[in-house]
Amino acid sequence: MRKLLEEISRAHFPNAPATPAQVAAFESRAGWQLDEGLRAFYLHCDGATLFRRRPDANYRILPLAEIERARICLRGEDDDSMGAASWYTLVYCQDGDYVLVDVAPSGGPYPLLDAYHETYPHELRQIAGSFREFLERALASGNRFYWLEE
Repeated sequence: MRKLLEEISRAHFPNAPATPAQVAAFESRAGWQLDEGLRAFYLHCDGATLFRRRPDANYRILPLAEIERARICLRGEDDDSMGAASWYTLVYCQDGDYVLVDVAPSGGPYPLLDAYHETYPHELRQIAGSFREFLERALASGNRFYWLEE
């Protein structure tokens, strides 16, 4: 994870790090614990854009303050018919599309899911088995959505 975080600092656009107190406040608010990869990322930078700055970034890893339950973000309702309670927004990918983190696996690593806004919550697919895998593939993508090319 160290090399990935160094690359983000060197070649991309990281936010300032989250403090341990901010991480603890997020975990208390959200009701789940960051897994090892997410914790390392947020203590290194509280969100980042990859390849380009906002608003043109295809990959905007959200700061802790912007992570929310996906069904509230995408459908405006906190109801099981609008998606699983364990799906949270993690990466904004333009045009109302997100990469979600599924926090259902206790303790992680948490898988990441593609959430296309027009088919959410009926059609989702796993695009990485962990945040680390997602970062590796995203950073190697040349600013393309790697999961759309598979």
